[in-house]
Amino acid sequence: MNRIVVVGYGPTAHRLVETLTGKGFGGTVTVIGEEPRPAYDRVHLTSYLSGTSAEDLTYEVPTGIVTRLNTRATGIDREARQVTLADGGAEPYDVLVLATGSAPFVPPVPGAEHAYVYRTIEDLDAIRTAAKDAVEGIVVGGGLLGLEAADALRALGLKAHIVEMSPWLMPRQVDEGGGSVLKSHIEGLGLSVHAGAGVQEIVTDAAGQVTGLLKPDGTLVDAQVVVFSAGIRPRDELARQAGLEVGPRGGIVVDSGMLTSDPFIYAVGECALAGGMVYGLVGPCNTMAEVAADRIMGGLSAFEGADMSTKLKLLGVEVAQFGAMDGALDVTYMDPVAGVYKKLFISDDARTLLGGICVGDASPYTSLRPFVGKSLPASPSDLLFSGAGAQLDLPDEAQVCSCNNVCAGDIRTAIADKGVTDVPGLKACTRAGTTCGSCVPMLKQLLEKSGVEVSKALCEHFTYSRAELFDIARVRGVTTFSELITQHGQGRGCDICKPAVASILASLHNGHVLEGERATLQDTNDKFLANMQKNGTYSVVPRIPGGEITPEKLIVIGEVARDFGLYTKITGGQRIDLFGATVDQLPAIWRRLVDAGFESGHAYGKALRTVKSCVGSTWCRYGVQDSVGMAIALELRYRGLRSPHKLKSAVSGCARECAEARSKDFGIIATEQGWNLYVGGNGGFKPRHADLLANDLSTDDLIRTIDRFLMFYIRTADRLQRTSTWLESLEGGLDYLREVIMEDSLGICADLDAQMDNHIATYADEWAATLDDPEKLSRFVSFVNAPGTPDPSIVFASERGQIKPVMAR
Repeated sequence: MNRIVVVGYGPTAHRLVETLTGKGFGGTVTVIGEEPRPAYDRVHLTSYLSGTSAEDLTYEVPTGIVTRLNTRATGIDREARQVTLADGGAEPYDVLVLATGSAPFVPPVPGAEHAYVYRTIEDLDAIRTAAKDAVEGIVVGGGLLGLEAADALRALGLKAHIVEMSPWLMPRQVDEGGGSVLKSHIEGLGLSVHAGAGVQEIVTDAAGQVTGLLKPDGTLVDAQVVVFSAGIRPRDELARQAGLEVGPRGGIVVDSGMLTSDPFIYAVGECALAGGMVYGLVGPCNTMAEVAADRIMGGLSAFEGADMSTKLKLLGVEVAQFGAMDGALDVTYMDPVAGVYKKLFISDDARTLLGGICVGDASPYTSLRPFVGKSLPASPSDLLFSGAGAQLDLPDEAQVCSCNNVCAGDIRTAIADKGVTDVPGLKACTRAGTTCGSCVPMLKQLLEKSGVEVSKALCEHFTYSRAELFDIARVRGVTTFSELITQHGQGRGCDICKPAVASILASLHNGHVLEGERATLQDTNDKFLANMQKNGTYSVVPRIPGGEITPEKLIVIGEVARDFGLYTKITGGQRIDLFGATVDQLPAIWRRLVDAGFESGHAYGKALRTVKSCVGSTWCRYGVQDSVGMAIALELRYRGLRSPHKLKSAVSGCARECAEARSKDFGIIATEQGWNLYVGGNGGFKPRHADLLANDLSTDDLIRTIDRFLMFYIRTADRLQRTSTWLESLEGGLDYLREVIMEDSLGICADLDAQMDNHIATYADEWAATLDDPEKLSRFVSFVNAPGTPDPSIVFASERGQIKPVMAR
C-alpha cells in the first residue's frame, strides 16, 4: 500500500491527510480538488465577506502531500484501481478515499437558475458582486447556514429576508418556543422572517434580472439577490457510477471503519452514509477522517455515531442544543422581554438528563452537555438558573470538544501528565477549542478543578497578578515601586516585577522611564533607551510615522550613519535602523537626530513600535482610503504608550493588504465605507492572524475603538503577554471584547477614554528629555570609572560596504 488517492479537498480531507502524515505514512498521498485552492475553514466562511482573505481561511497543506487543484474526478475504474480525470488523465491508487462532501440543495422551482448558493469562496464572490447593485436580498432556508447567509447579506448592506418552510427557524436545533424567541431577536436586528413559507418561483424581469420571490400564497417578496441555503445533498455520483452501495436517499454506505462496499475504497465526511445517517457537522466528519486514517494504517478505530450538539452565536444571538429534543418530562423557562428561552428534557423518572435547548443565553450548555444520558447532577432548576452547572465535575468519558472528539479525560491527562497550565497550552496539546471555540469555557473550568495550582502571582515578591497590580496602582494613586512593594508586596523586588511595575507606572503616569527610582527598574534596553545587539553595541531607531520621510531628514540620517560609522538597514516595519553605536555615542547621535526633528522610535521598549502603511489612495490606483494619513495619525497618537508587550500596527489602503495589517496587534484595512479593524495578530515564533473586531468604522469610531482596545489590554494583560494570547485568554474571546469596548458592558469606557486622553496630553519624547538632563546623560558611559574610554572589546569588520560585528571565538 504505497499510493493513497483522496478525491475532494475540503476540511474533512484535510483532517484525513493531516492524520496520515502525523501517523508517519510513508507512501504517496495525492489529493484531487475541484476548487482552485486547498481546503479552507468553512466554519468561519462568512468572515470572508467582512474582510478575511481566502488565504487567511486556507489550511496549510501538510508536508509531502501532492495536490491536484482545479481538477475534477469523473470516474473510478475499480478493476484497474485508478481515478479518471476530466483533463483526460488518470490517478492510480492502492487505497482510494472519497471525501467529495455535499452540494447545496436547490429546489426545482422556476427561476432557480438565477439564484445563488452559499457553499464556497467562489459562491461568496458571486454574492458580493450581485449585492453591489441590490437593495434587498432573500435567503431561502432558516437553518444554521441560512442564518449565517442572511447575516452576510445584511453585512453587505442589503435588507435581508429569511424564508423558511418550517413553522419556525432552526427546526433541527430548537423547538417552537425557542424558535419564537429566536425570531424576535432576529427581527429586532431589522431582518424579515417568513416562517412556514415555501417558494413558488424566483421572479425575474425581461432581462433575466431577479426582482423577487413568489410564495405559494401569492405574496411577492421584493429582492434583487436570492440565496438558497435549504440543506445539503451528499455528492455520491462517483460512487454510483462505480457501482458502490449508496443509501436510498443518497450517501455512500460505509461500515464502522469508513470502508465502502469495495475493500479498497473508503468514504468520509458529508458524502458518507454511516449507520444510516449523513453527518453535516464538522465534529463527526473530523472523527470519520481520523478513523479512516487509522484503519488505512492498520488500526482498529471505529466510528460509532457522533454527538450532534450545537452551540453558536448567530446574528449576535446565542443558540445551543444538546442531546434529545423531547422527553417524558421537561423544565422550561421563557422570558420574552429579555429574549431568553431554556428547556431541559428529562426521563420519566426525573433522574436522567436527555437533552436541552437554549436561546439567548447558552451558559448551561457547556456544563450540561457532557451529562446527556447520565443521572441529573442537581435539580433542573438549579442547573438552569443557580449556576450549579459550573461546579460540576465531569466524568473522564464526557465529551468536551465535539469538533475534535476530545473528552474530559484527555484534558486532565494533558494537565497532569504533560504539565499544561493554560488554555492556549490545552489547545495546542489536544486541539480542543481550536475549531468553533464553544468549549473554551469548559477548558478553563477543567483547569481550575484539575488540582494543578496555577499561580496568578507576578513573582515571589507580589501575590497579585500584573492586572491586579495595575488596578491597585491606578485606584490608589501609587507612583513608585517602593510604595507599591512596601504596601502590597514583600522584599526588594526582582528582575521580573521591577520592569513590570515600571511599565505599569509608565502606562499610568507617562513619566520618563529614567526619572529617579524608575531608572533602576528598567530592563537593559530601557536603561539606555536603545536595543542592545549581540556584540554589546546598540541600535538607534528614530520614529518615521507611516514610513513617510522628507529628503532633508533622509540626508540627516545618512550623515549620522556616515559620521558615526553605523550599519544602516531599512526594516520590514518601514523604519531605518542604525546599528553599531556604543553607549557613549548614543547622546551625540540623538542630539543630531532630535535637532533634525526626529524622536525616539521606541524600538527598545514594550510600547508601540511602528504603524506600517502602504501608499493608499493618495498614490495607488486601488486605494480607497488615505492609509498613510491614518498610519501617521495613529503612530503619533500612540507613540510612547507603554504596555505589557510590544505593539505593532499597520494600515492597508484596500483589501489587497500590502501593509500586512492582519499580522499586527491591531491592523486596519480600508473599505469604501470606512475602515475594518483587526486585533490580536502577530508574527514571530507562533504567527497568528488578527481577528476582525469591527467593520466599516468611521475614522472617529475607529480611533475611539482602538483607544479602548489598547487601554483595556494594558489594564488586564499579563506580564509579557502579546495581544494575541491575551485575546485567546479572555473568557468569551472576541465577543466579550466587543461587549466591553464597544457596548460598554463593564461601564469602563469613559475611564479608558480618559486614560488615553491623559497619555496623549502628557506624552514627551524620551530622548529629547534625556538630552536636556545632565543627570540622565551621566549614565551613558562604557565604564563608570573611565567615562571617556570606549569599550575595547567591540570590534567590526567590513561586509558589503558596511560594518558588521566580529565576535570572539
